[in-house]
Amino acid sequence: MSEFVSIVKQFGRWIVLVSPIAFLVGSLTAFFLWLLDLVTNTREMQPELIYFLPLAGVLIFILYHYFGKNSEGGNNLIIDEIHEPVGRIPLRMAPLVLISTILTHLFGGSAGREGTAVQIGGSVANGIGRIFRIRKEENDVVLKAGVAAGFGAVFGTPFAGAVFALEVIAIGKINFKALIPCLLASFLANLTCLFWGVGHTHYEIDFLSQGNSWLEDLDFNLLMKIGLASVLFGLVSWLFSFSSHWLKDFINQKIPVKWMIPLLGGLLIIALSKVFGSDYLGLGVEAIKSGRISIISAFSEGGTDSFSWLLKLVFTVVTLSFGFKGGEVTPLFFIGATLGNTLALWLGVPIDLLAGLGFIAVFSGATNTPLASSIMGIELFGPHFSIYFIVACFLAYFCSGPTGIYRSQRKEVSKFFRRER
Repeated sequence: MSEFVSIVKQFGRWIVLVSPIAFLVGSLTAFFLWLLDLVTNTREMQPELIYFLPLAGVLIFILYHYFGKNSEGGNNLIIDEIHEPVGRIPLRMAPLVLISTILTHLFGGSAGREGTAVQIGGSVANGIGRIFRIRKEENDVVLKAGVAAGFGAVFGTPFAGAVFALEVIAIGKINFKALIPCLLASFLANLTCLFWGVGHTHYEIDFLSQGNSWLEDLDFNLLMKIGLASVLFGLVSWLFSFSSHWLKDFINQKIPVKWMIPLLGGLLIIALSKVFGSDYLGLGVEAIKSGRISIISAFSEGGTDSFSWLLKLVFTVVTLSFGFKGGEVTPLFFIGATLGNTLALWLGVPIDLLAGLGFIAVFSGATNTPLASSIMGIELFGPHFSIYFIVACFLAYFCSGPTGIYRSQRKEVSKFFRRER
């Protein structure tokens, strides 16, 4: 009986602590998503704004150089703080990343949004934790709850958000100590976002409407083709991670005047858009103008070009490596969905199914979060073919190399069944 009372008290404590985190993160995420839609529509209506991207990059550099403290560390800073709590996360991280991400998207940078939401979540959670004077051993739980709130709210996937916050910290190992706080934070933040009237993109795989159950409809020939595609999804995940790290290291070594880095990056994005078009700027979730390539268009025949996935990869790697802000996840969705569209034509697989699998599998491989990615697939597309989601995400994870996009992510267990030394 005493243990039951202790559990109830602990649960009540987490509700009290997590609720303000979820409300603030959900509200800020709703505001961020509203702003993101506004600036995306503005840029689409005023395409000449891209010529100001180099100046926007210099402004972002100035903001972080003079006001950022150690906020430049971004998602990696939050992961480091979870591993070793020493008070690294400044409250200013939230407004800085929000402003810089909006600038990046307004002027045409190819970036995502999860990095912003996760950093808002980590920054807010750290601040609330200080107000409540939490014990040092609870710091990692509170920060994970903040990450879960940001991720769950920005994509409308609360289960995936909670598991992502647990899984992204270390490769091959999940500590479930923070599961309840993360679930609370992710669900409450998503509800808060919806309360403010900010919804999420609806994705649909029509192929999933066929048949009665995944076990009854399991097609082993289709499963083999999905397995082959998933290996390629994993290799593209590796290519994205490797290119991002290599290019960022290279330009920081070769360009001593640091404000020149975003200036040159902006000029390079302008040049790329002149050669390959503007389809690969911004988020790329929906095509505001008909005939444009986007994540949504990738779910239909003729919705992409054969190398759309590679061009989005190049645009995004350049944008983020040269100092612009946002995140990698939504571009990874774009890369995976358009690659799935292309592979579907070669493999004879339903286009919308393989686009959906690429959507979650490339994300899985790049972030080393196969469980969260599988759950995201179920939340976004429905449970009908869950087995294909799981196969695609875990195969991509195993084929994506030993590291991912987050350098602070620790390698607790090897992907190939031996403990790392």
